[in-house]
Amino acid sequence: MTSKTEQFYIQHIAELEKQLKQRDEHIAILEKQVAELTDKVAKLSKNSSNSSKPPSSDIVKPPRKKKGNGSRNIGGQPGHTKHERTPFATEEIDEFQIHTLDVCPDCGGKLQEVENSSRVVQQIEVVKKPIHIEQHTGLCYWCEHCQKFHYAPMPAHIEKGQLIGPRLTAIVAYMKGACHCSFSTIRKFLRDVVGITISRGQLSKLIQKSSAAFGQAYNELLEYLPYETTLNVDETGHKENKKRFWTWCFRADTYTLFKIADTRGSKVLIDVLGEDFAGVIGCDYFSAYRKYMKDFDVLVQFCIAHLIRELKYLAGLTDKATANYGQKLLDAMRDMFSVFHNAEELTASSFAKAMEESRKAFLNIALNNVPDSRQAHNLANHFRKHGDAYFRFITTPGIGPTNNLAEQAIRFVVIDRYITQGTRSENGRLWSERIWTVLATCSSQGRNAFDFICQSIQAHFSDQPLPSLLGP
Repeated sequence: MTSKTEQFYIQHIAELEKQLKQRDEHIAILEKQVAELTDKVAKLSKNSSNSSKPPSSDIVKPPRKKKGNGSRNIGGQPGHTKHERTPFATEEIDEFQIHTLDVCPDCGGKLQEVENSSRVVQQIEVVKKPIHIEQHTGLCYWCEHCQKFHYAPMPAHIEKGQLIGPRLTAIVAYMKGACHCSFSTIRKFLRDVVGITISRGQLSKLIQKSSAAFGQAYNELLEYLPYETTLNVDETGHKENKKRFWTWCFRADTYTLFKIADTRGSKVLIDVLGEDFAGVIGCDYFSAYRKYMKDFDVLVQFCIAHLIRELKYLAGLTDKATANYGQKLLDAMRDMFSVFHNAEELTASSFAKAMEESRKAFLNIALNNVPDSRQAHNLANHFRKHGDAYFRFITTPGIGPTNNLAEQAIRFVVIDRYITQGTRSENGRLWSERIWTVLATCSSQGRNAFDFICQSIQAHFSDQPLPSLLGP
């Protein structure tokens, strides 16, 4: 039998064990909450500099640090080269006016002209009536034999253009596509500046005529895409009557093509590039590209810029082991691009060897001694599955380490979506695809987009061969 003292200690110990167990359970709950809150803080701290989020998602951006002492004056700085526009050539000037002096304006004395020292001012002005109106009449004839009225035929460009000629149609198309103008804005401009009134319905018809004029050039690029050796691809959201679509951007070396689809999946890549695409695609790590890569053995270069942002995110976490892991990878990436940017100073063989050593060093850090955190393991798994796809640019000429080319091209589309709020119909989607393709391709080729629009519409109205976007 146990004594009362022993029973007291046994009960006291049991009570303490119960309290310790409850405390351990409470600590476990708190640790779980801390882990969840840490994840939430990490997610909330993501921005365009440390993740794949677009810059527009940075609701509150930190103020930029001022360089220097901040005492620089407004305007041009000392030593800055003055920029002046090139004067118009003689053949470009429509009218010359010479201004003279008879006597000295100060003393009334006799003056002698100084050669090659005249002051010249070239002034540009818009004519008061910037439109040319023609009336075309097809005479009517009666045929006694067939008992019918017959009208003299109009020229092809009059029949297709009707009220609005090709150049004015091109101006409307340019305002709508390149300037993001609404039909209401275009109507005001034509009414108040040009001096003509056109209904919204008529403007809509002009846009559809313009869209038809670009159809052949667009389809020609669409046919060429599967045969490109390198492509950069990106996608962004598109709105249409509260339905979600996606605008895909395919940027080749000499042209850019946009395709609006109702899916963000790999089906778009299959439809546009086919199952036998033999080139290399530069893209981000989105699942559609990984699936296309896996299903059809397509070579891919995942965007290093996106990867660097992920590494910055890891390096900024509160978990020291994960932060150190991210920082080591950032340092290894910095070493690799130090070699990459000094390629001109090395021989081809030395450069290839140095890049390969940098790649191995990076993967060695990425795959070994990975910290026991979800973020670090996720990143390590990316390299275990697709390590080669991050460094394809080392051995593949023509493909860059980032997807900046496609991202730059798609910015115009994002701005257009923000201003116009998307499209309303299938015809609107076709128009958007084509005009965006025209504008982006002309920009990359150094061509005047308005000239191409004019040429296309004039050729379409006159049943003449249409210009191509494959080259000037």
